[in-house]
Amino acid sequence: MFTFISSQAQEQPLASHSGRVLCRYAYGRAMETLLQGENGQDFVGVQTYGDVCNFVLCDGVSMSYQGDFAARFLGNTLLDWLDHTRDWSSAGFTDFMTSITESASAQLRRLAPPGGVPSLLREVLEDKQRMGSQSMYICGRIELPISRKKQGRLWMAWQGDSRLRFWKDGLEVSEHFDDTFRTNERWSTLTGPVGGKPHVYQTRLDYGMPMRLQLYTDGLADLDPIHQVLPDELIQILLDAPHTEGLQDDAAFLELQWS
Repeated sequence: MFTFISSQAQEQPLASHSGRVLCRYAYGRAMETLLQGENGQDFVGVQTYGDVCNFVLCDGVSMSYQGDFAARFLGNTLLDWLDHTRDWSSAGFTDFMTSITESASAQLRRLAPPGGVPSLLREVLEDKQRMGSQSMYICGRIELPISRKKQGRLWMAWQGDSRLRFWKDGLEVSEHFDDTFRTNERWSTLTGPVGGKPHVYQTRLDYGMPMRLQLYTDGLADLDPIHQVLPDELIQILLDAPHTEGLQDDAAFLELQWS
């Protein structure tokens, strides 16, 4: 078994894991966040064992209360759900995303505003806390085909505007997801799904068909026009962002390849 879960308190240079699914992953904080010693608000996690790969990427909403908490709570919770659920329906997933708000809200209430802040700022933070913490997300599960006679499956769900790109046999087919990545959609510790129901996508996986998934958050928007597989060193340059003296936004990256 292989597991990677990002730390929001430190950088993860681009690394890889080879198995039936080739994983490349990385994490970086915005330069301003790094200099202030604060947590990044993104989260990325991946777990592979045998013919299965579970993955999640979250982007905490900075205008909500401690968006890093929502990203971390949701990321860890979804990884566990992906490994244990037997209900892959859209309705079942939506119900789950609503059911976890009680636990999330209870944990969030324990994250009181820091001591020593001016009373006016404390009131603002307490108001934000009552409105909840929010995060965008993408999650999914790959069940690889084990022979030409037994197909596999790819299941994914998301809300928000993080990037989700999909290639089959070298051809990008991300148009499947057109008009489903919306900035007003996310998950909230207070209400569950916001802006509509989660988007759920399933497709069969054929044995021997090369496929690639690429997920990343706003900090790596420079990847948007690039369709080819980039070598590690070029992705690391984008993470280091020397042209802007560091990342302008937090960056989480995950790429999965299989055939």
